[in-house]
Amino acid sequence: MRRDLQADEVKVENEERSAGKAGDQPAPGAVVFSHPAMSEQIRSEQNRPAINWMDGLWLLFLVGLALLPPVAEIHKQLTLLAIGVVQFSEGWLLARAPRRGAAYIVPLKIALATLLIDHTGEVGINSSYYPIFYVPVVTAAEYFSPLGTLLWTALASAAYCSYLYPALQEYDITRESYGLLAIRILFFFLAAMVVNRFVVENRSQIKLYQELAETLAETNRKLEQAQEEARRSERLAALGQMSAGLAHEIRNPLGVIKGSAEMLQQKLGESNPLASELAGYISSETNRLSALVTRFLDFARPLHAELAPREITAVLDHALHSVSLSLTRKDKDKDEFVRVERQYEANLPLIPLDESLCEQAFVNLIQNAYDAMGSGGGTLRVTAARANRAHRDGVEVRIEDTGPGIPAELREQIFNPFVTTKKTGVGLGLSIVSRIIDGHHGTIRVESGGEASDHQGTCFVVFFPENEDAAAAQTS
Repeated sequence: MRRDLQADEVKVENEERSAGKAGDQPAPGAVVFSHPAMSEQIRSEQNRPAINWMDGLWLLFLVGLALLPPVAEIHKQLTLLAIGVVQFSEGWLLARAPRRGAAYIVPLKIALATLLIDHTGEVGINSSYYPIFYVPVVTAAEYFSPLGTLLWTALASAAYCSYLYPALQEYDITRESYGLLAIRILFFFLAAMVVNRFVVENRSQIKLYQELAETLAETNRKLEQAQEEARRSERLAALGQMSAGLAHEIRNPLGVIKGSAEMLQQKLGESNPLASELAGYISSETNRLSALVTRFLDFARPLHAELAPREITAVLDHALHSVSLSLTRKDKDKDEFVRVERQYEANLPLIPLDESLCEQAFVNLIQNAYDAMGSGGGTLRVTAARANRAHRDGVEVRIEDTGPGIPAELREQIFNPFVTTKKTGVGLGLSIVSRIIDGHHGTIRVESGGEASDHQGTCFVVFFPENEDAAAAQTS
């Protein structure tokens, strides 16, 4: 045995290089890796062709082994064929059992390697095909942790050393032969740990790249949001200048028309009921146009919020009361079918607010909720609670209704001017609300449904920062 071992040393070195090259690469056809940090490799593997040059290289290696002695050994050829089948189907198995697939593949390769050396040498321990054990060893290093790699390598080494017992029955093994056997085993562990270290480092780099990609994606999202807000601000500024000019030009003629209609109505009195009624229509429509002009001026007028610490719940209660009083006689019946629920967290901090502007914003949102629920009524829930947004402490106000909700395609545009879901609206109310909230360094967003609406209706979420100085610094 000593003579045979020495004669095989040169071939061992060549076989080690071949097995190392084959084992360092991902398994042919592999599309799923058991470690979660390998998701990027999974996606790239899924997109590659079904058969690539690595598969052809594996086939070339196996054909080369099949053409080497003993060529006439049918069991050797069948074992090599089985190894090829396992290697080519490795990706398929891992795709269907990503967690347990490697645990099936490695012992199967160990069993086939053990069977191969049994049919390629007079005594298995003396077979020149022993480097075939690098295949399961490197496979284990590719898919398992360092500890798992050591355990699988130990199992592969034990399978190889199992042929030591029959060898001892027929031969006397010298100390030097034991040393050569130990070198072979140690090289198994050395190859396994080198490959495993490479794989672990590769996984760490992939995880780092994934975190970097997520950070870049989040940064891009914030940049796009900032760009969209900047474009919206530019549009609002241009539209505001135009609206201010038009409103001033329209308001003066409206005043003349309204005064004339009222004087005409008083002069006619009961002498001409039809003309008096028409004069009343002119007066009422003039009032409506005047209110619309006022909205344009509110939208165009520069916002100067005079912030002072206030209780936000008091402002909400006053807005709810104002909306209830402003309902027309026809809407009074609707008011009876609208159940208003208040949920205010205790001991809320004082918030820097412009009381008049905030009440105007809340009145607009609450009035929209009443209009959305229509004559059928529903539930209006107003909540106020502590919150933290973008590392800022403050109070979050949620105004939820049970109306039909806002279509998904309009939710991103609902705060733009002239975007409305009302048949008679002009789409300036929410634009004014957005400007008021921006003036308080807060945020507003719209959600579909809420607790009050059981995932139907609309929910406006408004956040006011607690610290005025921190909020101003955050937005500057």
